[in-house]
Amino acid sequence: MILSVVIVSYNTKELLSKCLQSLDASLKSAGLLSKSEIIVVDNASTDGSVEMIQKKFPKVVLIKNSANLGFGGANNQGIRQTKGDFVLLLNSDTVLYPTTIKSSLDEIAKTKADILGPALLNPDESVQQSVGYFPNLVRVFLWMLFLDNIPLVYNLIKPYHVKVSSFYKSDHWVDWVTAAYFLARSKVFAKNLFDPKVFMYAEEVELCYRIKKQGFKILYSPVSTLLHLKGGSGSGQTAGIKEELYGIEYIYRKHSNILAFLVVKLLLTLGALLRIFIFGIMLKSEKRKKSYLEYLKLVG
Repeated sequence: MILSVVIVSYNTKELLSKCLQSLDASLKSAGLLSKSEIIVVDNASTDGSVEMIQKKFPKVVLIKNSANLGFGGANNQGIRQTKGDFVLLLNSDTVLYPTTIKSSLDEIAKTKADILGPALLNPDESVQQSVGYFPNLVRVFLWMLFLDNIPLVYNLIKPYHVKVSSFYKSDHWVDWVTAAYFLARSKVFAKNLFDPKVFMYAEEVELCYRIKKQGFKILYSPVSTLLHLKGGSGSGQTAGIKEELYGIEYIYRKHSNILAFLVVKLLLTLGALLRIFIFGIMLKSEKRKKSYLEYLKLVG
């Protein structure tokens, strides 16, 4: 078994069907249909996802949860059942090209990376922001003030979220890549799984923090590409705002001292207040304003 693919789904029936069709074509193009396995973990969907898989994709290994365990917890279930030399975590709202699987496997072998994240494309094939560097206090401070991707600052500090489009045109060793397409050697998951306390968003940052501390190398490479439709279990542009901020807090609570935790909590609170003013009052974006207000309520 060369490749194990794990997909977590929650009420994404139509997207999941398209994803599995494209995955099947990409595996076939790579010559891996008989040397791969697909594991779908369904988080108690109510939209007929389970029945669709059973009818259209009978070879898929299906894990049916009676409750929503979150993205990390459900991925852990799938990862524990994998048998491949490589494990691919794949979002259900992605569409692969015929070349996606082969090019990413070739690149991870050539570069000797342990984890690879490809170029994620929007439906119009523009590049999505999908990688970054660990959110240390300096990066969080500059991120909260909207200063992290100013060219001079960007070159000095390497931001938490990389937004500079030119970055995505070439290979880079990074601190984290999104779990929408997360290709890893199986040895990475031998001692590392997602922290189930991070329900959704920022879970891959926390995982990558532990992975890098063990000496594993994480590569972003545009050699491999796929579409990421971003139409899954989230809620559009405001999906994950409060969860990501809370996730950063959790990372500091778990991995840093109390002083660093208090400082990052203060920075995130001030950043949320600034965004409430800018998005809610100046730009009249009630959805974004609501998301940051929800974060402030969440952390008290």
